[in-house]
Amino acid sequence: MSKVEQAKLAIWTVLLCAAPTSLVSAQSDVSADSQQAPTEEPTTGEPTTGEPTTGEPTTEEPTTREPTTEEPTTGEPTTEEPTTGEPVSDEPTTEEPTAERAPYTFFGYAETDYSFNVNEPSNGITNFRGFDNRHNTFTIQNVALGVTWDWENVVGNVTLQVGHTGATYYLAETSLVGALGASATSGSLWQFVQQANVGYRIDVGNGLTVSAGLFLSPIGIEAMAVRDNWNWSRSNLFFGCPFYHTGIVLSYPLDEHWTVSLSGFNGWNTVVDNNDEKSLVARVTYTDPSLSVSALYFTGVERPTGAPEGRAWRHLFDAYANWTATEWLSLALHVDAGFEPNAFGTSSWGAGALYARFRILPELFVAARGDVFLESAARNASGAASTIFWPARASGGDQWVSSGTLTFEVRPVDHILFRLEYRHDHAASEIFFGGAVSTDAMTGQAIMNRTSQDTLTLGATAWF
Repeated sequence: MSKVEQAKLAIWTVLLCAAPTSLVSAQSDVSADSQQAPTEEPTTGEPTTGEPTTGEPTTEEPTTREPTTEEPTTGEPTTEEPTTGEPVSDEPTTEEPTAERAPYTFFGYAETDYSFNVNEPSNGITNFRGFDNRHNTFTIQNVALGVTWDWENVVGNVTLQVGHTGATYYLAETSLVGALGASATSGSLWQFVQQANVGYRIDVGNGLTVSAGLFLSPIGIEAMAVRDNWNWSRSNLFFGCPFYHTGIVLSYPLDEHWTVSLSGFNGWNTVVDNNDEKSLVARVTYTDPSLSVSALYFTGVERPTGAPEGRAWRHLFDAYANWTATEWLSLALHVDAGFEPNAFGTSSWGAGALYARFRILPELFVAARGDVFLESAARNASGAASTIFWPARASGGDQWVSSGTLTFEVRPVDHILFRLEYRHDHAASEIFFGGAVSTDAMTGQAIMNRTSQDTLTLGATAWF
């Protein structure tokens, strides 16, 4: 091979060795250009740039799904779930209206006690004490079952009862004979009914409720159920003033605290009226979490038709306040006064009770109460008016009664309580019993022979 041919062969060899390197370099340049394109083209917003063939969907998808990722940031899941009706938020919404729409509520309670009268009266009676009126015996004071309802603006309450409470409750009820076509009426007919009324709430302003039937008396601070009071026994004001009324009540809430009411009743303690006149009641109440206040005016003729006192128009003023001073101390005050012009002059009365309750432990309470009740019966040369509340004094002077009560209470669990109570009663004349009790041969009534009495009572009540 000549030198010329050798030179040509060397040149071709060099070219052939360099060619793969050039191709690789060219491919690298093309690859680099294609990698730079997705970065620039999304910036220009051209959709063809992010072609799946470049393997960029993984890079592009987060960019296109960022709104989905950002939506929780702008529309917080916890905020949107209730809006979209998530089950977690819907369940309470569904349950609450169900509870609010419950048209009726059943309730009941039982009260039982043992009481010992230090006077040890032979007739076993603790006199003028309301419902805890039996000596040295276990007894059922009251058992009550009831239902209240509030449905489509129709409201009502029916409470039935049996025990010493009901029998004492209706002692002053009107007694009238019957006829061939009508039954007689007396307290024994009604004593198993504590209250029974029905009403309708008219959509006027804040809602005017008009109710009719048999109602517990709005007079006084103490309640019919023992559990709602601080002491086991009732004050002399509770026992002296009426327990119930029959008629119509109009009630209107001025706002969340103030309520006014106007009522028309047969009178004091009458399901069936004992005269032709009706009684009127005006009342205003204020309530908030720590304070409740009531002021009431009651007027009407309460003597039966044909009474020696004549058509005597009676006027009663009643007020009370209940204040929760601290978590461990509550105080209450009840005052009641009135007068009645009649054929013998003007009869009058005035009474007051002061209460204090101490919470020693979450389940232990101590309560104290003191009360006094003064009554003056009208008297002139032609005679004297019969007393309204207490037996008349033989001497003809003013009558008064008073009491002091100390109560220890334990509530081990909800819906049950136990109370141990000491009470002292005193009066201006002999209105209580003690020792050997005689009977009046003419009337058959036990003869009262003590001016005071002391009792110790252990009671329990449970409710639902």
